[in-house]
Amino acid sequence: MIEQPAYTGFGFSDGEWGLLVGLPQSILTAASAAESDGTRRTMAETAAGLETISAGRESASPLVAAVAGEIVTRVGDPEAGAELPVIAPDDPRALIDDVLLRAGEAAALLATRVDEGEAGAYRHWLVQIAEQVVGAASSGGLLGIGGESVSDSERRFRDRLAQVLND
Repeated sequence: MIEQPAYTGFGFSDGEWGLLVGLPQSILTAASAAESDGTRRTMAETAAGLETISAGRESASPLVAAVAGEIVTRVGDPEAGAELPVIAPDDPRALIDDVLLRAGEAAALLATRVDEGEAGAYRHWLVQIAEQVVGAASSGGLLGIGGESVSDSERRFRDRLAQVLND
C-alpha cells in the first residue's frame, strides 16, 4: 500500500501544502529582518522562532501539528540541538512584503478548505511565531544594555501580519 502525503488528508494540493509549510519559516525570517539587530541577536530570534515552530507539534490543531511536524522533519528539532542558519536578506522590505502577500494567500486558502477552528489555530500560530521572534532580543542599546524589547519596525511587521491573516 502506498502511503499518502499528510496534506492529502486536509484536501490540499502539493503546492498549497508547500505554501502552508513554508510560511512559518518565512515569517521567522521576515520578523527577524524587520530590525537589523546584529548576528548575536538575530541568532536568538531565529532560535526563538524555531522553538515556537517546533512547539506547534503539540498543538490541539491537527493542521498546525502536521505543518510543524513537517517543518521539524525538514530542518531539524531544536530539542536535539538543530539550529537554522541566520539569513540576512538583501532587501528586507521586499522579503516582508512577499511574506505578507503569501500570508494573505494562505489565509484565503484556509478559509475555503478547513473549518474556522483549524484556520484560526494556524493564523494564531503564525502570529505567535512573529511575536516570539520580535521579542527574543532587544533592539538598540549599547553592548546589549538598554534598547527596546520590540522596536517600532518589528511591531509594525507583527501587527501587519496579524491584520493580513485576519482580514
